[in-house]
Amino acid sequence: MLVRLGKVAIALIALFALIQVVPYGRSHTNPAVVGEPAWESQATRNLASASCFDCHSNETTWPWYSNIAPISWLTQRDVDEGRSTLNFSEWTVSSGHGEHDAAEAVQSGEMPPSYYVMLHPDAGLTAAEKDALVRGLQGTLNAQEGESD
Repeated sequence: MLVRLGKVAIALIALFALIQVVPYGRSHTNPAVVGEPAWESQATRNLASASCFDCHSNETTWPWYSNIAPISWLTQRDVDEGRSTLNFSEWTVSSGHGEHDAAEAVQSGEMPPSYYVMLHPDAGLTAAEKDALVRGLQGTLNAQEGESD
């Protein structure tokens, strides 16, 4: 029984070492900031920065564990999907690709995801911060729409 457990442990260690050579998940780029929305207030930008920017901007902070597979794969996927859905750093490029859902996602509790907040407690929002961010995002987006008319 002990020998069998030892073989399983060795196989798991070998598998863990082998998946480290998969290149996906280590392309930790932060492209240049092209443009941001005309934030309704600095407070709204600060809340969005703390709770949203790691996945929804080009200002991602890549923690040490984002270099270790399979966590690196999940982190890269979240950032890739987040940036493609809504990117506060490419506002002129991303307009029309999810901005209107942002306030709703925060209001419903979908964003920031609970697993993200567990690893990044500073990204968690109190009820008052959540309400302020929702109002601020709505104000920012409504102002943007008014400018484009």
